[in-house]
Amino acid sequence: EVQLVESGGGLVQPGGSLRLSCAASGFTFSTHSMRWVRQAPGAGFEWVSIISSGGETTLYADSVKGRFTISRDNAKKTLYLQLNSLKTEDTAMYYCAKPGDSGWGNEVRGQGTQVTVSS
Repeated sequence: EVQLVESGGGLVQPGGSLRLSCAASGFTFSTHSMRWVRQAPGAGFEWVSIISSGGETTLYADSVKGRFTISRDNAKKTLYLQLNSLKTEDTAMYYCAKPGDSGWGNEVRGQGTQVTVSS
């Protein structure tokens, strides 16, 4: 059974930092691209960042480019997202995701970790 368990969220002031982690199990982590998505209150899911299976290629949404960094440790089967220079508009539930059988359209997500940016 595929399991994705996110952690590391919390309450932080604007300009602060957090590091999110996602522990993966139940599939061959090292052969899959992975991504982070987020959902703000009352909004739909927003793609944040994606990383290739080996970690060589990363992409970011314009809204987080230059502030967030995605990485992975395939030996530990763990995905990370470093969040720096946080803004109030970054407040959301953050989920890690793996592609489903049909690709990202039916991705599998964890339970999420809440990030709240507020003074």
